[in-house]
Amino acid sequence: MTIESSALILIEFQREWLSDDGKIRHLMRDQEQFEFATEWAKQALVAARQHGIPVVHCGLRFQKSYPELGRGSHGLRAVIPRVGTFPADGTGSQFVEPFVPLGDEFVVQGRVGGSGFSGSNLDAYLRNQRIDTIYLAGFALHVCVESTLRHGHDLGYNVVVLEDACAAFTPDQRKHVLEDVIHHYGEHTSVEKFIGILNGEEPST
Repeated sequence: MTIESSALILIEFQREWLSDDGKIRHLMRDQEQFEFATEWAKQALVAARQHGIPVVHCGLRFQKSYPELGRGSHGLRAVIPRVGTFPADGTGSQFVEPFVPLGDEFVVQGRVGGSGFSGSNLDAYLRNQRIDTIYLAGFALHVCVESTLRHGHDLGYNVVVLEDACAAFTPDQRKHVLEDVIHHYGEHTSVEKFIGILNGEEPST
């Protein structure tokens, strides 16, 4: 892994999560963990921008009536249309400062599932940019971050979860992913160590 072939992927730093009126923010029963993760994600983003590491914004945006999700009767395909989250013509899908994409930062299009790769142009972008290592931050750790971790691994990427820049709904969910899941598909590290790698203070693995 080298810095030159790495990217920071920010998963769902949108109003549904980060605004007081967001429809799914209340799911974070551990608000302290959530706020902690948001602050560390800001630091990771600042460092990536300073060092010229590609930043990828991986959100969700659905057309009216959610045709992309079909007639899903279970899981996210059923819940998202019922709750009405991430509408393309609404505020919930908007990115929030300081996570609003800059002009040269890639915004994933076409995503329809938990994984950032599901139905999207993320894989094409990463391969065309010769990126083989991806650092993940975002929400929720045990849902979309984990799905992207697993999918990225199976596509051949080196996947690193920035553990303190991700939040699950509960401490137990977070503990399960960090201790029982990630090592099967990649690794996890702190934002502090990520910044150290960018500064040349920590060896990249």
